Amino acid sequence: MTKQTFLQGTIILIIAGMITRLLGFINRIVVARVMGEEGVGLYMMALPTMFLVITITQLGLPVAISKRVAEADAINDQQKIKKILIVSLIITGCTSLLISTILFFMIPFIATSLLTDSRTIYPLMAVCPIIPIVAISAVIRGYFQGLQDMKPQSYSLVIEQIVRISCVALFVKLLLPYGIEFAAAGAMVSVILGELASLSFIIYVFKRRKVIKIRYRFFGYLKSSKETLKELFSIALPTTGSKMIGSISYFLEPILVMQSLAIAGIASSLATKQYGELTGYILPLLFLPTFITNSLSITIVPSISEAGAKQNNKLIHYRIHQAIRISFASGGLATIVLSLFAAPILLYMYGTDHASGFLILMAPFFILLYIQAPMQAALQALDLAKPAMWNSLIGAFIKFTALFVLASSPKFGITGVALAMVVGVVLVTLLHLASLQKAIKFSIPLLDLGKMASLLLITWWVGNMLKNMYVSMDSQLSVLIGIILILTFVYILLLFGLRFITKEELKQIPLFAKWFSSK
Repeated sequence: MTKQTFLQGTIILIIAGMITRLLGFINRIVVARVMGEEGVGLYMMALPTMFLVITITQLGLPVAISKRVAEADAINDQQKIKKILIVSLIITGCTSLLISTILFFMIPFIATSLLTDSRTIYPLMAVCPIIPIVAISAVIRGYFQGLQDMKPQSYSLVIEQIVRISCVALFVKLLLPYGIEFAAAGAMVSVILGELASLSFIIYVFKRRKVIKIRYRFFGYLKSSKETLKELFSIALPTTGSKMIGSISYFLEPILVMQSLAIAGIASSLATKQYGELTGYILPLLFLPTFITNSLSITIVPSISEAGAKQNNKLIHYRIHQAIRISFASGGLATIVLSLFAAPILLYMYGTDHASGFLILMAPFFILLYIQAPMQAALQALDLAKPAMWNSLIGAFIKFTALFVLASSPKFGITGVALAMVVGVVLVTLLHLASLQKAIKFSIPLLDLGKMASLLLITWWVGNMLKNMYVSMDSQLSVLIGIILILTFVYILLLFGLRFITKEELKQIPLFAKWFSSK
């Protein structure tokens, strides 16, 4: 078994995340060009249903498996690991088949009554086979995460995207003559094949290593796994609760926004346009650095769980500090760039800078979002998934309250929606930090806070000078890219100068390890 350090595992996932995001972007371009806007609309209408049923099916087990496997591996308890795998596979296998069957019979109601377009029946039908595939894949990925081997998951994610892109144009073109609803179903079939290829690869890796024989004494292990079931669900259910809060919030948000803006006297067409700019233009830019913080969230769970099993409290504190420091560093540059160059970035990307005010308003606060995910993962790793769930629930409630109060006022309108999103991000992050402080006396040292402030202030000062140069020069895309690259170089120098990245951490990266060893 190839076990990576915390940073090595994170870097592997970050690289995989960058590749899959790029491939996913290519996939969206292919789908849009082949199917057109209406076909894409049908495909996108089916996706939220797929995400919701997958969330329900998984029951938060991937995080729970990662934590419990890491704890068992720390004390070399192979029998416990086998029990975790058997129980998880039985649960996800049964729930995936049950939910797939329920979804199949509910598809006509969902398509005609909820989505109000009967043509979504065909892409929704294609969702059913995806559910068990993703469920089983999630269990095995959680197992590898618990063993702190991130390579199988990373490779499987890249394979999934490659297969999906390779198949999407073929199936869409093949089914397009029968109607765009069939073309949308064809796009969903490519998702099935991608997930199937990913699952086949990860099962192949699992079998090749032959660490655990699942079929040997299967039912004997199953009968003695009652305590294991309790341990898994103590993490899984609150984790599912947090995800469900996010899914339900995602579902309710546009409804509440439209109702609030209508109260404010804003016409429906204008409200739709403004909300589209906010969610379609601004939020994707603000969420750009999250593939790094999500990678940290995955690797921090087994790392902290292993340290907890060995009762190494000092390492637990260090890992949380390290995750927050790296997350802040990854989001700091994005915050400065998006704040200073909001208008030209939006203009070159979308052909309009109307929403630049939202970006300038929200970017400075969203830096807290980048440290939120690792803190939530740390809470889950510390058996504090329930407080994390309550923090998410409180944040969602306050966010929706603020949204209704502000957005329904003609004085704020759509700006009230942006402010409510900011309130939600800030509140949940502070609640997570408070939960960590209460549970393990964790706090961010004043020295680190000083470094964070210095990093942002110096980068802002340099960025502001570069912005003035950009305004005085011929405002072309190449000039903007050049200035952002200069600012990035300065930012990297500051990261090393302020010791956001230490020499010891660089030694854990193979490329730099060879360089240091040659010195």
